[in-house]
Amino acid sequence: MSKTSEPPAPEGVLLTAHGSVEALDELPDFLKRIRHGRPAPPELVAEVRRRYEAIGGSPLLRITEQQAELLSKELRLPVYIGLRLSKPELGEALARARRDGVRRLCVLPLAPYSVHVYAAAAEKALAALADPAELSLVPVAPFGTSSELVAAHTARIRESLTNASDGAALLLTAHSLPQGVIDAGDPYQREFELSAKAIGAALGRHVELAYQSQGFGGGAWLGPDLQAVFDALKARGKREVVVAPVGFLADHVETLYDLAIEAKAWAEERGLAFTRVPALNSSPELTDALAAAVRRALFR
Repeated sequence: MSKTSEPPAPEGVLLTAHGSVEALDELPDFLKRIRHGRPAPPELVAEVRRRYEAIGGSPLLRITEQQAELLSKELRLPVYIGLRLSKPELGEALARARRDGVRRLCVLPLAPYSVHVYAAAAEKALAALADPAELSLVPVAPFGTSSELVAAHTARIRESLTNASDGAALLLTAHSLPQGVIDAGDPYQREFELSAKAIGAALGRHVELAYQSQGFGGGAWLGPDLQAVFDALKARGKREVVVAPVGFLADHVETLYDLAIEAKAWAEERGLAFTRVPALNSSPELTDALAAAVRRALFR
């Protein structure tokens, strides 16, 4: 007598990211979370508020919602948004997935070089729920060098290079981290540099690298930073730079202020014409790359 096979456990996706604020009055609490419970000094809150105001508020949550909707349509799976440091929170997303009957949830960070960080945060949030065993988490593998994501970045960069001069420098950036984190063994720097190498190879051209958006707290941060690279480009006689923030899959204050306003001014002070490549945001190519990462995790 043959056994009746059980239906496969329902599956879904947890789309997770760093987070942002919708209302500027939320900034003190948001910065406190970033600072591991330490309140931010008033001058830091004021400076971050100024930057958000300069870009008209962050579009990060809206873009993430668009990315989730497109991914859900592509995969024909439910996609839940859970952010590490702001609402909607990870615990809320996990509880909702479980209520919906999801039993295997793929953890997909919008941070391809820090998958391990977000996977650990999701596991911690799951452990805080009642009956966590009812839901299992399946993290994607680091996907910064996946052929789909490299192709997505390459297509977006080529659009900007069409209007640049032949001698323009191409600078790829990612968010900086405290140097101590890297020294302790975090793979972030290696993952970014491998990704940048793959993008440069796909484009068939040399790329420069920089780490941007260093923190306000002092101490050693992963470099070179933008100003150091701009100085080096000027010294080599470069007159134009195209900056692609490949470490960011959605536009946020780090791209719309730190690059489009602050870095642009730094470049122009050095006589460098400046072009910023938009983040991938809700592009079809990014949807393809995210879907491929999920399929490899859930259905390999």
